[in-house]
Amino acid sequence: MADASAAGAGGIRIANVGHTYRPPRGRPVTALEEVSLEVAENEFLALLGPSGCGKSTLLYLIGGFLPIESGGISVGGTPVAAPGPDRGVVFQHFALFPWKTVRENVLYGLEKQRLPKAEREARAAAFIEMVHLDGFEDSYPSQLSGGMKQRVAIARTLAMDPGTLLMDEPFGALDAQTRSLMHEELLAILKRTAKTVVFVTHDVQEAVLLADRVAVMTARPGRIKTVVDVADVGGAADAIRDPRFVEKVDFLWGQVRDEALAAQKGGAG
Repeated sequence: MADASAAGAGGIRIANVGHTYRPPRGRPVTALEEVSLEVAENEFLALLGPSGCGKSTLLYLIGGFLPIESGGISVGGTPVAAPGPDRGVVFQHFALFPWKTVRENVLYGLEKQRLPKAEREARAAAFIEMVHLDGFEDSYPSQLSGGMKQRVAIARTLAMDPGTLLMDEPFGALDAQTRSLMHEELLAILKRTAKTVVFVTHDVQEAVLLADRVAVMTARPGRIKTVVDVADVGGAADAIRDPRFVEKVDFLWGQVRDEALAAQKGGAG
């Protein structure tokens, strides 16, 4: 785990966090219980676990989209109480405005920040170029492939220059070939623009390929089961052929599989 000073400088500290969903009808569901975790500044942490274990819930708590019922979360030493420009979110289903062009989608957040027009346009152009969509500035989402839409979503988020990037299965809806290309794209982008990243995925290979560390969560109520350092085996497309990569994938899959079976037995879904 990252030490406290590393987390405080620009990282994330999660201390004894719990969260319960209370629907209007039906019984309350405890999604998270006593979750503690630290993510160092500019570290890439992947969250793995069975369906329903609270991975996305934890991500939305860090983002400030859900109230923190117990425990606490701080980002860069500041307690999280609401969403903020210091935390950018990339969702699985792109969340683009269909009536806006690529350029207009990327400009949207910058306009909310009320930056001067020339600066907004320069930043939008730079990030559109960074994700290799120059030439498509005037295209609408309906005219783009899934991978291109996700690159627009990433450009829009990065243009806001958040210190923290929260990614909720961002490549889950893409085909295998596009997904592999997006892995390379994301790693290249993060080499040019350092971010603290929390990345939710169901794909063990994806987690090991992209992350510095992987945290496995238990079946609901979600807790942190184990955290594994994988920085020495990922980071490149050919890493999957490294025996050490395969060994860590096998270990992590065993951890996730055990929790998935526990979820089935417990009726957690």
